[in-house]
Amino acid sequence: MLKDLIKGLKNREVTSESLLQNSLTTIQAKDPQIKAFLMTLNDQALAAAQKIDARLDKGEDLGPLAGIPIGIKDNIHIKGQITTCASKILEKFKAPFNATVIEKINASGLIPVGKLNMDEFAMGSSTERSAYQKTTNPWNTNCVPGGSSGGSAAAVSAGMVPISLGSDTGGSIRQPAAYCGVVGLKPSYGRVSRFGLVAFASSLDQIGPFSRTVEESALLLNVISGHDPKDSTSSKIDTPDFTAGLDNDINGLKIAVPKILLSDKIDQEAREATVAALDKLKDRGATWEEVEFGCFDDALAAYYILAPAEASANLERYDGVRYGLREPNTDYLRQMYKKTRGQGFGDEVIRRICLGTFVLSSGYYDAYYLKAQKVRSVVIQKFNEVFSKYDVIAMPTTPTPAFKFGAFEKDPAAMYTADIATIPVNLAGLPGISVPCGFSSDNLPLGLQLVGKRYDESTILRVGHQYQSLTDFHLQEPG
Repeated sequence: MLKDLIKGLKNREVTSESLLQNSLTTIQAKDPQIKAFLMTLNDQALAAAQKIDARLDKGEDLGPLAGIPIGIKDNIHIKGQITTCASKILEKFKAPFNATVIEKINASGLIPVGKLNMDEFAMGSSTERSAYQKTTNPWNTNCVPGGSSGGSAAAVSAGMVPISLGSDTGGSIRQPAAYCGVVGLKPSYGRVSRFGLVAFASSLDQIGPFSRTVEESALLLNVISGHDPKDSTSSKIDTPDFTAGLDNDINGLKIAVPKILLSDKIDQEAREATVAALDKLKDRGATWEEVEFGCFDDALAAYYILAPAEASANLERYDGVRYGLREPNTDYLRQMYKKTRGQGFGDEVIRRICLGTFVLSSGYYDAYYLKAQKVRSVVIQKFNEVFSKYDVIAMPTTPTPAFKFGAFEKDPAAMYTADIATIPVNLAGLPGISVPCGFSSDNLPLGLQLVGKRYDESTILRVGHQYQSLTDFHLQEPG
């Protein structure tokens, strides 16, 4: 556990270099089957670990996470390293600067070990849409790890790194966390800087941590949070110590559970695991009840208009002129654009660009995009109504456990429903966390999602931590 590694480093029973070497050895042994890493940063990581050890040997207090290895999703810039976003169009692109979260990680003494696989440009729910490899689920390698941050979840689940970073646009941290049996936290929109995160949908994207325990995610959130003048959407709200209130009791806390997510829209085993988890929280003095929350289907539809629209605008820059792939065998500019984008982007990215371009086009903007924005306002209003009476919203993170590779090959759009419980949280800009809460009959992990008021990560972290103190699902490891 990360707590043991931190203690060992503090007491100098282990070194940062030895932890790094252990991580790299585990990656070498396990990753040929899991395929979570697109690249490892051996030399850079070793140099950083040696510097941290030298400072720790001098007795410097560098913070609790100094010397700990961490994995980074490959849409987050590390200066001088390749950032591909798992796309052919960026296969040789070297990041010219560090993302703000990387600057914060470096300052805290964390050691980036490598870049992790993902669905291309974060568009997908299975990590089958990477241009380079398909990451597998450590619990069953015939199943997907979820997406788009599948590599980040699988790397922690398989024990290759103790913690990692991912990004969440419509569930891309929480859904793979649930599938892989780890903790995944999407902070409130604006809590963590997006500077240096390659954009998918700018009003929805948010960077967040993966870990085995809620406390570990709180520690990492302490590092990466805070206002950033380089990001115009970064909030100036004060950043608390997210570990400070984890042990506070939850007696009297009110939990709302959307009725629709305890209906037959959700797999029976996921429903039963959620109810069992809620009853555990009830043992600690919390209360829960089902509430009407009828906008989940509408939120799903609105998201798949808004997110592709923003993606269409953001991915317009990949034209073969300024950076990334350029198809050389062309006779004129428009042909170069067409061939570069056609060969550089995968099917799912092209599908979403086309959809986004359509809904933004003249004659359709009002009918689709504007209407979807109005639905988003309704979703935010509904959350506000529920939070006027309750402290936390709880639900299954996913409708089912992890599905098998190719399950949606003939109908890719059907995979979109895997995010029905997570997407509304992004539309409203709220914090959400997935905590392991059981296993299916096939021994695949299930997740409980806790959603809080905007900028109230502390409450959902406290509830998740209290739940983990009553259960051992987070301690189970894949065979």
